[in-house]
Amino acid sequence: MSKLDIAVIDYGMGNLRSVDKAMEFVSPNATVKVTSDPDEIMSAGRVVFPGQGAARDCMREIDARGLREVIVDAARTKPFLGICMGLQVLFEHSEEGDTPCLGIFKGEVVRFPKKAMHDDKGEKLKVPHMGWNNVHQAMAHPLWAGIEDGSRFYYVHSYFVQPATPESVSGFSHYPFPFTSAVASGNIFAVQFHPEKSAQAGLTLLGNFITWDPFNMQSACDMAGATCA
Repeated sequence: MSKLDIAVIDYGMGNLRSVDKAMEFVSPNATVKVTSDPDEIMSAGRVVFPGQGAARDCMREIDARGLREVIVDAARTKPFLGICMGLQVLFEHSEEGDTPCLGIFKGEVVRFPKKAMHDDKGEKLKVPHMGWNNVHQAMAHPLWAGIEDGSRFYYVHSYFVQPATPESVSGFSHYPFPFTSAVASGNIFAVQFHPEKSAQAGLTLLGNFITWDPFNMQSACDMAGATCA
């Protein structure tokens, strides 16, 4: 049995307490720990990669703490959930500070374009995009189980991901145009919104992550309500 059931990666940025408490709530019998210890992260059964702040600061802290390799390894080998900045730095590059990122997903992170930020009445929309918004599910996935399509989740961000591989897009929202709000590939699921701050829909998603077995194809298909070939 793993030394840790769930490791929440601590690289000095992000609302770690909220994530930690939410994970403990949905998995009361699991061992959950906020940690920056590479050995603890690699011994954990599941890994959560949260984060807030600027991309350049995030990558600097990851490297300063010697966490780049362990994050990449965990994203290849374990059920892995990225949240907010923990989604963005999985991509190749961020416009924010012209920052090279981890490159686990192909694509860019870009800022909401100023000229496009108005609603259908011509009213100006604020950046950062902050508050509740509907999330539309682009594919069946075990982490969407029990969550109604179009459910509302909580956001705080000025940048969004543009995946180079459309098949990895798992969810999208509108502000004011469609932008990718969730990606999925193999054992990775990552979201721009904050499930730990998103009431019942967010707790359901986190609970689904706890029981998700991405390495068991039939189990994953059953949980998603999809048909396996």
